[in-house]
Amino acid sequence: MFTGLSAFPLTPIAADGDIDEEAFAHLVRRLAAAGVDSIGALGSTGSYAYLTLQERARAARIAVEHADGVPVVVGIGALRTRDVLAAAEDAQNAGVAGVLLAPVSYQPLTDEDVFGLYEDVTANLSVPLVVYDNPRTTRFTFTDELYTRVGRLPRVASVKIPGVPADPAAARARVARLREILPRHVTVGVSGDAFGAAGLTAGCDAWYSVTAGTLPGPILAITRAVQAGRADRAREESERLQPLWDLFDRHGSLRVIAAAAAELGLTPDHSLPLPLRGLSGDDRKQVADVLRRLRLGA
Repeated sequence: MFTGLSAFPLTPIAADGDIDEEAFAHLVRRLAAAGVDSIGALGSTGSYAYLTLQERARAARIAVEHADGVPVVVGIGALRTRDVLAAAEDAQNAGVAGVLLAPVSYQPLTDEDVFGLYEDVTANLSVPLVVYDNPRTTRFTFTDELYTRVGRLPRVASVKIPGVPADPAAARARVARLREILPRHVTVGVSGDAFGAAGLTAGCDAWYSVTAGTLPGPILAITRAVQAGRADRAREESERLQPLWDLFDRHGSLRVIAAAAAELGLTPDHSLPLPLRGLSGDDRKQVADVLRRLRLGA
């Protein structure tokens, strides 16, 4: 399950502040129909940190109900371990195939804090867990020593890394190093969409993709090209998408993808949770222009 393309959809928020359940269900159905290998609901793209436990439980149920049998992995991160465990229980009751956990905190965390979190959570799980290393959001960076310790915990099935080096040889070396320190059953998944093709080519098992949650077509094409041994084709397609990656660098992937989804009529305008603000004016026009030039449609 933790191989191939995992697509992370938005969790659209309606004008009244509640989850736009119809829009969310539509996004999930599109991903299942597109043929992604798994669906990552309530990741950072899904704004899990801005939702209540009750909203997250409902979103997990909607995702499973509309995934048409495609495995659903749900984010369970929260500030307190108590709430992480509650989110995990709700996700399991919804029938998810796995959970995704980032070490979220207001106060800076130590390695022992983070190991203790994963130790507590995996002891109470009945489904596999993806370790989410997202230093840009959490301000916590995993060391190789911590990867090794956490990777040996029960139920840990995959590690979601924050990209690979740009140099192909260095990228292969980094993935090889991770393989050395992680148990054989733990897969390595790349995130940061600009690094997706490079990560898969370097030997990553999975691509955990923001873009694929709204625009699965081109990301699936890259993934399948690598799987077919066509790394050159994958690299060309990724380079074609460079204008989109440039927008990610300027505005952040969440805001760009939210604007793209609205431009394509998949979600209402300004469907991000407050206090996040969507792109508008010239910034929104840049997204529309890139979609048009790259012929990225619904």
